[in-house]
This record gives sequence, C-alpha cells and structure tokens, in this order.
Amino acid sequence: MKLNTIAPAEGAKKDRRRVGRGIGSGLGKTAGRGHKGQHARSGGYHKVGFEGGQMPLQRRIPKRGFRNTFGARTCEVTLSQLENAAIDGVVDMEGLLLRRVVRGSPDVVKVIMTGELSQALTVRGLRVSAGAKSAIESAGGKVEE
Repeated sequence: MKLNTIAPAEGAKKDRRRVGRGIGSGLGKTAGRGHKGQHARSGGYHKVGFEGGQMPLQRRIPKRGFRNTFGARTCEVTLSQLENAAIDGVVDMEGLLLRRVVRGSPDVVKVIMTGELSQALTVRGLRVSAGAKSAIESAGGKVEE
C-alpha cells in the first residue's frame, strides 16, 4: 500500500445534490423548496424555536427546579456497599473511588444505614449517619473522622 493509492471505500463518497437543473433530475423547478413562503425565498430564515409569532414552547412551559452550582456534590453509600469497598478492613474516599462505588469526584460521601454489615470495618474521613454509625460499631468496627 502506498499513500498515492489510498482511496475511500466504495460508496463512501456521494456527489453533492445539484438542485434546479431540470425536471429529469427530480429536483428541478422549485428545487425541493416547495411553493412560496419564507422557506422558498433566498435568505429566508427563522430563529431556533420561533413559531411564527405564537408563544414558543420553551416559554409556554413553566420553569421547574434549581441546580445550585456552588452546592457540594454528595454521594450516599450503603452499609452493604462498604464491604465491597474495604481495603484491608479500612474504608476511605480513595477505596470508594478505586472500587468504583463512588464515581467522579464528589465533595461529600455519607454512609447511610441500608443493608447489613457482617465484618468489622474502619470508616475513615467519611460522613456517617447515626444509624450507620451504630451498625458499624455493633459489627466491631469504628468510625474515624
């Protein structure tokens, strides 16, 4: 193979559509623009979302919700997920990211009391709910801030 012999695959390149070149082409006369109206004229256009003066959809529908750009990104981790994320009996942010229990880079990770914990774990540097803390300690583990 040489650089001067490389060609695109068969059928990969199509000729451009030549409109307004007679009725035999199938795109003669109005050239696919229909009859009259704004779209038939050269230079005729409308803004995105413009509905001919009617109140546009994006303004008819009520606004809803709010996303705080300054708010902390929080993730919840269950007790059953903690067992999978433990490395040598210790659960911390790096372990959660490494085991892909938590995705991205959250600002705050909180352990909640859902599921069961069967082994003693040390939870380090995570927020823990009161119920989860008692469940961790009753399993023989401890919570370090």
